[in-house]
Amino acid sequence: MEFIDRALKDVEFPRIVKIRQNFDPFYIKDVPAAVRAGVEKLSGYAAIQPGQRIAITGTSRGVDRMPEVLRTVVELVKAKGAEPFIIPAMGSHGGATAEGQRNMLAGLGVTEETMGVPILATMDVELIAHISDGRPVYVDKYAHEADGIILVNRIKNHTGFRGDYESGLMKMMAIGLGKQRGAKNYHSTGFKYMGKTIAEVGNTVLKKEKILFGVGVIENSHGKLSDIACLEPNEIPVVEKELLKLAHSYLPRPFFDKADVLVVQEIGKDVSGTGMDSNVIGRYNNEYVSSPEISYTRIVVLDLSEHTNGNGNGMGFADYTTRRFFNKLSLEQTYPNVITSAHSMTVRIPMIIDTDKLAIAAALQACLVQEGEKPKVGFILNTKDLDTIYISESLLDEARACPHVEVVGEPFDIPFTENGELKLSFK
Repeated sequence: MEFIDRALKDVEFPRIVKIRQNFDPFYIKDVPAAVRAGVEKLSGYAAIQPGQRIAITGTSRGVDRMPEVLRTVVELVKAKGAEPFIIPAMGSHGGATAEGQRNMLAGLGVTEETMGVPILATMDVELIAHISDGRPVYVDKYAHEADGIILVNRIKNHTGFRGDYESGLMKMMAIGLGKQRGAKNYHSTGFKYMGKTIAEVGNTVLKKEKILFGVGVIENSHGKLSDIACLEPNEIPVVEKELLKLAHSYLPRPFFDKADVLVVQEIGKDVSGTGMDSNVIGRYNNEYVSSPEISYTRIVVLDLSEHTNGNGNGMGFADYTTRRFFNKLSLEQTYPNVITSAHSMTVRIPMIIDTDKLAIAAALQACLVQEGEKPKVGFILNTKDLDTIYISESLLDEARACPHVEVVGEPFDIPFTENGELKLSFK
């Protein structure tokens, strides 16, 4: 790497300023009370009988207060004298293995000890029907054999397609309950038709399986749980469309839609299905969805999140990454998602540079600014937690003109350790 050291040694780094984005602060303080109030009014809940075995879906995403939501649903089912259990409802995550998916739940705080019920993980599925184009509809074996299924999932925009239903309860029935075999089938026609496929598969599962009710949760722009919708089975296809619009209105983004360099501290499957949210960075893995108003000329990814277990999906959206990132990367965890989804762009390996400092320098050198202009640079923790960010001085005028942005303190030099590691606090 001697050439890289020489080539980048004279790159000038901008001074940066800490910024706080003050989004709508509303969130639900008493989550168990909100879940109880919503569930107890449902006819699907009233229908639960003593001794019944009830499957509850556990998501692979890091969702605010999700362990509390799941534990409250568990307690409500137990109060009816039934026997609840949790299943990892995820397509090919966790390396497409039962143990890997169990471990994903554990990393998110969902274990048999914290939930007080068994977690039954399997990749086995049961064939329950076929959709109009002949593709099979699969359901997790444990869920299919249960006396009832309760859907719990976050509702938000998907990173690869647009439709009436994106990430949420309908997708949970298709991709989550379908496991790897279902996910592979539904991805086989690509994202162009994914919205239609999810609608058809979800409605098929509603008709064929014993879905008791759904609990859809939405996070606000600060990543805090702000809305909980407890829905009867017949309400899910109707109400989720409106909930998706609400979730979209909460989507957090940096106040600047365009910059020369965006530095992302971490990516991971617990942050977004594509490691970093395409709806935030403006880069997508297919031609059927785009955000032309968002443009970051060069993107640098420095590290993997703690709970992604080496899954590097999303690295293909980056131009540069670090040796630290590469050393943590697990291809065994990363590739099953892509083989299932049939979109390889997200796992293409970007240019690997030894240190954070050199990776950022490489991006600055190649960000195509006009002679004499100062590059616009932003630093974020990840694409989910955007309360605190850092910007170069060249973005200060935009920051001061934005009503929800607060400039904190004075400009300072980018803090690197002697080993070239970036040291910024995003608290």
